[in-house]
Amino acid sequence: MIKADVTWKRDQCFDAVAASGHHIVVDGDSKSGNSPTELVLIGLCGCTGYDVVSILRKKREPFVSVEVRAEADRAPTPPTVFTDIRLTYIIGGKVSHKAVEDAVKLSEEKYCSISAMLNKTAKITYTIEYVDR
Repeated sequence: MIKADVTWKRDQCFDAVAASGHHIVVDGDSKSGNSPTELVLIGLCGCTGYDVVSILRKKREPFVSVEVRAEADRAPTPPTVFTDIRLTYIIGGKVSHKAVEDAVKLSEEKYCSISAMLNKTAKITYTIEYVDR
């Protein structure tokens, strides 16, 4: 079981902590911390990034950097769920393009739980950029 707790501090600002013990600031107004919806996108990028790194390591691919960027559109009326999410994977190193494409696809289709949840309301697409570092 995963647990999380938020404690109101002021205005729309909360102190958040999960079972891992790491604290973050959540701010609905985005003045002193990330908004809840920003944190969902950060979670998606982190989840799929973790998968891609793990898979590339298992394949012994010589990557030197992995960056995942997300842009999203939301529904115009409440609840303003994500409707379209565009991910960009930026992979550095002399890697096999097929290995990276396979890793991204495996994350999207099998491993990333955040992606699986968001797929219920949003169309998720991705592009891959390669940087020879």
